[in-house]
Amino acid sequence: MKAVSYEIESHLLQLISSEQAYHYKVVPTAMEGDELTLLTVSDLPESVLSELEIILDYKIVLSPIGEIEFNRFLNSNYRKSEALNDRVLSYSSDFLERILLNAKKIGSSDIHFEPYEEICRIRFRLDGKLTEQFKIPIDEYPVLINKIKIRANLDISEKRLPQDGRITIASDADEFDIRVSTLPTLHGEKIVLRILSKDASKFDLKDLGFTQEELKSYLESIKKPNGIILISGPTGSGKTTTLYATLKILNDKQTNILTIEDPIEYTLEGVNQVQLKESIGLDFSSALRTFLRQDPDVIMVGEIRDVKTANMAIRAALTGHLVLSTIHTNSAWGTISRLIDMGVPSFLIASTLNISIAQRLVRKLCPICKEEYPINKEILPSSFKIPESLNTHYVAKGCSSCYHTGYKGRKAIYEIIPVSTEIGEHIKNNDLQVDSYLAENNIKTLKHNAINLIKEGLTSIEEVYALLSD
Repeated sequence: MKAVSYEIESHLLQLISSEQAYHYKVVPTAMEGDELTLLTVSDLPESVLSELEIILDYKIVLSPIGEIEFNRFLNSNYRKSEALNDRVLSYSSDFLERILLNAKKIGSSDIHFEPYEEICRIRFRLDGKLTEQFKIPIDEYPVLINKIKIRANLDISEKRLPQDGRITIASDADEFDIRVSTLPTLHGEKIVLRILSKDASKFDLKDLGFTQEELKSYLESIKKPNGIILISGPTGSGKTTTLYATLKILNDKQTNILTIEDPIEYTLEGVNQVQLKESIGLDFSSALRTFLRQDPDVIMVGEIRDVKTANMAIRAALTGHLVLSTIHTNSAWGTISRLIDMGVPSFLIASTLNISIAQRLVRKLCPICKEEYPINKEILPSSFKIPESLNTHYVAKGCSSCYHTGYKGRKAIYEIIPVSTEIGEHIKNNDLQVDSYLAENNIKTLKHNAINLIKEGLTSIEEVYALLSD
């Protein structure tokens, strides 16, 4: 029996807003000429039907279906606003504003504008996954792109080179920033908008995903007056959120905190934040050199990209400062290997690194609709040895509560290696085979924590599959 598809084409979905779909209890399903077919649970009153025809400017044809089926169509294709009310921006709305506000309300982190030969698609990233939301004709695309570029103070005549900018949106309900990145492609400029919450004061380390042991170990490392704290992980793994939650704890009237970032993603009152500007020579290493003359207690460097920045961070740690930064590696121990490969002397790493952390963001299963099944070896990586304690797992199914995605929210999982005296000796001797030491000292790897999440029914095998492979 063929499964019913509840997916509706994006060119139909964009005809009706989420608010309209939930208010009138209708979902668009087909369009022919000037006739728009709407799914509904029951016939609408004549007055409501007339109202819809005026609002949508189409002749409406109703197609009644069962309530359960209708709710599946509605919740699969439209998300309710997370706002408590429908307060709108102070300026007049148009297509761009509707896109930005809608994305923010439903919890999207990024908006992708992608031009192709005949059409442009607009996708939102929700809980880490991209979903198509709108399609617009390619001849209307340049107008939309120019509006974005003007708002972000970018050069609208420059279409051959990438550009970066920033937009601030102020509404009655919220204020947020949008990071803008343009990229020339075959059929025009692709633009990605990253939605940023301006206020980092709501971040709390206790809510991010640390276990009690991991949080205790991490808090001990950040309470030291000097040294380096490094957080690794791919783009979008929550490293910046962890750093800001850390700064929130360290931020007090007795502490001078300086940050150099590219870009500044959040603002935190009491912290001196500097925007990287490589075009005028203000890079991570030169900013760090200046920071040391600013009497800092804590320094945050957005990313350690090269040996020059790494050496400046170590110099800052050696002179009595606490340095926080990120680095792109696959594991906490891989961070140490990466620094050695960069050319940083191993004895300096051993004496300055307080703690190395790796993290990932995983989607949490919807607690209402997840279903339990026996473990099947075929759905696991071939190299994975199934622990005796892992007998069942949960699978994402989908319901109205999770918009039929099967997932609701995300949490971070961590791999934390405090640099003890013994670990320091391994680093000094370039002995990078420490698996037995980590096991003996009960240091949980990303893989171990991923297995625990499967056991607890918090996530699916599919979501952490890459972490289970050896």
